Amino acid sequence: MARETNTRSFVLRVDAATMAALEAWAEDEFRSINGQLQWIIADALRRSGRLKKSRPQAARAEASPDKRTDLPAVSKRPSNESGS
Repeated sequence: MARETNTRSFVLRVDAATMAALEAWAEDEFRSINGQLQWIIADALRRSGRLKKSRPQAARAEASPDKRTDLPAVSKRPSNESGS
């Protein structure tokens, strides 16, 4: 039974230098060229506000340490230099 998919294919032409940079970037992030291009496009669409953040990524962003507000503030106390 064929699997239904919501993806569409298209041809993209890029110059050799751009392709080499994409290949290196994809390899650095352990992705295929196609996967890297999909990530780049989705990221650009999210940043521009043209695509809503997906639920898992939004949940991760909310749970990141620099954005969490449910943690109590930590006060810095001077250290006890005398050791007592």
